[in-house]
Amino acid sequence: MDDYLKKYNSWLNDPVIDDETKAELRSISDNDSEIKDRFYKDLEFGTAGLRGVMGAGTNRMNKYTVGRATQGLANYIVKNGLQNDGVVISYDSRHLSKEFSRETALCLNANGIKTYIFESLRPVPELSFSVRELKCTAGIMITASHNPPEYNGYKVYWNDGAQIVPPRDKDIISEVNNTKFSDIKTMDENLAKEKGLYNIVGKEIDDKFVNKLESLVLNPDVIKEQADNIKIVYTPLHGTGGKLVKRILTELGFKNLYIVKEQEMPDGDFPTVEYPNPEDKNAFKLALDLAKKVDADIVLANDPDADRVGIYSKGDNGEYIPYTGNMSSVLLLEYELSQKKEKGLLPKNACVITTIVSTNMAKAIANYYGIAEFETLTGFKWIGKKIREFEENDNQYSFQFGFEESYGCIISPHARDKDGISAVMCACEAAAYYKSKGLTLWQQMNKIYEKYGYYKEGQIAIVLKGADGAKQIQDKMTKMRSSTPTEIAGLKVVEFRDYKEHIIKRADGTISKTDLPTSNVLYYDLEDNNWCCVRPSGTEPKIKFYMGVKGTSQEDANKKFENLVEAIKKLAE
Repeated sequence: MDDYLKKYNSWLNDPVIDDETKAELRSISDNDSEIKDRFYKDLEFGTAGLRGVMGAGTNRMNKYTVGRATQGLANYIVKNGLQNDGVVISYDSRHLSKEFSRETALCLNANGIKTYIFESLRPVPELSFSVRELKCTAGIMITASHNPPEYNGYKVYWNDGAQIVPPRDKDIISEVNNTKFSDIKTMDENLAKEKGLYNIVGKEIDDKFVNKLESLVLNPDVIKEQADNIKIVYTPLHGTGGKLVKRILTELGFKNLYIVKEQEMPDGDFPTVEYPNPEDKNAFKLALDLAKKVDADIVLANDPDADRVGIYSKGDNGEYIPYTGNMSSVLLLEYELSQKKEKGLLPKNACVITTIVSTNMAKAIANYYGIAEFETLTGFKWIGKKIREFEENDNQYSFQFGFEESYGCIISPHARDKDGISAVMCACEAAAYYKSKGLTLWQQMNKIYEKYGYYKEGQIAIVLKGADGAKQIQDKMTKMRSSTPTEIAGLKVVEFRDYKEHIIKRADGTISKTDLPTSNVLYYDLEDNNWCCVRPSGTEPKIKFYMGVKGTSQEDANKKFENLVEAIKKLAE
C-alpha cells in the first residue's frame, strides 16, 4: 500500500481524529487523486510558514495540523526555557482563522506558556510589532496572506518580530515531526484565564502601533497643507487593514479618503474578487471605478493580512496606471531617502535591504545617496534576519528601508515583516508632497526613471499542482541546474549562481562560493544590467521565473523585456 493510503487509513482509524473529520475523509474514499493530494506529504514551513488548503489530511490546514505545529513549537520553547516570556497571536479574516488562533493559544497554555491573543483580527505588521513591544518569545499569525479563499496558514515569528529562519525553523519542524496527534495538549479557556495564561490584547497595542507609524511621517505640515487637494481611494480587500488605515490617514489630516464600501468589511469568502491579491489587476476593479467617480489622485489596496500594498495613480492622460511591487517600492525609497537627506536625517551608516529577485534600481538609488545596499534570499524573513544581525553587531548599519518585488516593504525597523499599513501611509504622504511641488505620483515616477535608468521587471509563474506537479517542478530545477547556458536572449551570462549548491560560475571560468543561506534558487546575471532567476514557490504549487532589464528609454526597456520573457519561456520548457 502506498504511503499516502496508509496515512489516509490511519486518520480513519485514529481515535484522536473526530467523527466529523472522518466523515469528510470517507466522502472521498473513491477519489484516489484527492486522497493522494491530501496525504502525499505533510505541510512544511516554507518562506512564509505553514500554508495550505483547508480540510482534512496531512497536506491540509486543519485543527490537527495546526495543533501539531503548535505542540512542536511549544516543545521547542519549553526545551529552551523560554516559556515565561509568552507568545502573541493574531489572525486575519479567513475562515477558521479565529478558531485556529484560539486552539493555538490553549495548546500553548496547556504547556505552561502565557499567550496574548488579539481581541479581533489584526494585520501582520501589528503582530510583528507587538512581539517586540510585549517582549515575547514568539508570535503566531493565522493567515494565508493573498491566497484564494480555500487557503489558510500559520506564520511563526521569533522574539525580534521576524519570521523564523534556519536553524531555528528546522529545529521547530523537527519537534513538529516528532509530535503525534495524541501528544497535542489543550486546556479549558476559563481555567487558562484564571491562571493568567490566556490574555486578551487590543486597543493598547493599536495605539502604540499607530503612534509609531505616525512618528515616521517626514512632512506632516505638507500633509495638512494638501489635505483638501489629495483624493485617496483605498480598499482592504475584505481583510484586516481597513480600521488602521482609516484611523492613521484621518489622524494625519487627510480629508478626502474614500474606502471601497463593498470591500470594507472582513469576509473570508472575498466575494468581490477571485483572488484577494493587490498584484492582481482584477482585484482593483471596484477601487478604480470609485477612483474615476471621485477623480482620485492615488488608489491603494492591501491584501487580507495587510502586509502587501498595491498602487495605482493617475497618469497624464487621466487613466490610472498600475505600479509593480518594484515600482511602488523605489517610489517610496526615493521619497524617504531624498527627504531624510534634505532634512539631515540620513545617517552615515544608513543601508537599504532588498532581495535577489528585486529591481537593480535599488543599487542605483543607494549609490546615489552614498549608502550601503544589501541583498538577501527571497522571503521577507531574510530581510528581518539582516536587520537583527546589524543590531547584534553594535548597529554597524542603520536600516532605512527594505523591500521585495512581491508588493511588500518596510520604511523602518518598527516591524520585521512587510508592512502594508505604513506603506499606504507613506504613499499618501509622498502623493501630498509631490502635489505640493506641482507633480503627480506618475510624473515623479518618470523623473525617477530619468534619473536612474529605465528598469523593468516581471515574472512568469507555472502552476503545477499536487504530487505530480511537485515532481515536475523538481525535474525542471534539476535540468536547469545541470546545464548552464552561455547566453539568454542574446545576452551573455556573466555569472551563474546556484544557491542550493553554493556555487558561482563566471564567464571567465572562475568558480567561487555564494555567501547566502542554502536555497533552491538559480540566478543568471546577464550583461548590461539584465538578469533572470528561477525558484520554486515556498507557499504555492508554482515554479517562478523572475527577470529584469535596464533600457535607455521606456520603449527600449519594454523591447528588451519582451525578448527576455520569450527566452525564459524556452528555458522553462
